[in-house]
Amino acid sequence: MPPEPTFEVIINSGSGANNKEEVRRQLTEIFAASGHSARISLVRSGVEIVELAHQAMQGHSETIIAGGGDGTVNAIASVLVNGNKTLGVLPLGTLNHFAKDLHIPLDLRGATQTIIAGHTIKIDIGEVNGRIFLNNSSLGLYPSIVRERERKQRLGAGKWPAFVWAAITVLRRYPFLDVRLNANGKEIASRSPFVFVGNNEYEMESFNIGRRARLDAGVLSLYITQGTGRLGLLRLAVRALLGDLRHEKDFISLRTQEVLIDTRHQRLRIATDGEITLVEPPLHYRVRPGSLRVLVPEEIAE
Repeated sequence: MPPEPTFEVIINSGSGANNKEEVRRQLTEIFAASGHSARISLVRSGVEIVELAHQAMQGHSETIIAGGGDGTVNAIASVLVNGNKTLGVLPLGTLNHFAKDLHIPLDLRGATQTIIAGHTIKIDIGEVNGRIFLNNSSLGLYPSIVRERERKQRLGAGKWPAFVWAAITVLRRYPFLDVRLNANGKEIASRSPFVFVGNNEYEMESFNIGRRARLDAGVLSLYITQGTGRLGLLRLAVRALLGDLRHEKDFISLRTQEVLIDTRHQRLRIATDGEITLVEPPLHYRVRPGSLRVLVPEEIAE
């Protein structure tokens, strides 16, 4: 029998714009040049990604590598959580938020060399009703926009034009959620267009908006607006860019380890790392500190 490969690599063929066969060829060369071997699998569906990750968990390779965007990384990480394997990340998606926050190089060679170098840290994950997220989870505007975007893509629109038209469509309707939140022993009742829960603290102001300085502080960040109309959202966006968002009376931000969200709706559409799911409330969010081992650049591991 051939020896077990050093690395198990699972690549989502549908993510990003890369030619995945060319990616496979380059990876094979990079690993071979460093004296390592890899089993590289190209898959097309989320079901296949999870199945292969479970199979890899039974093998001898200590590192399982996710090649794709944030949804792909989430799918594989959900199998690895609290296990004895380490996650490697090849950022082959469109946005790659998780890789950026861990300062993983976005080019293939740099990301692969980071994996080979072997510097590991433990990071937190977020969880909502048993479903994990590495970046964030939200309800309200964003899941509605994603659902509308997917509908327009099925009708033949490209991803970004579909997103723009979906945003316009949803903002025209401007759906509100009546929610009750309990966090840090405090109850908040709000009528809001969105609720955003981040794994660790997100920058919400200036040009670092949407970035995280660390993923191991053991907290969730909760952001919500109250009674904000379309012009109010525009005002919030401007104040965020000017670095003055936290003084906005309609914007609430909290740090917590756990939050319970309830609503009169029988089912809610939520986003977790960009993937949309229908769930039954109440929504129980919690942070799971140090639950995932991931390979990062040396300067992050120090």
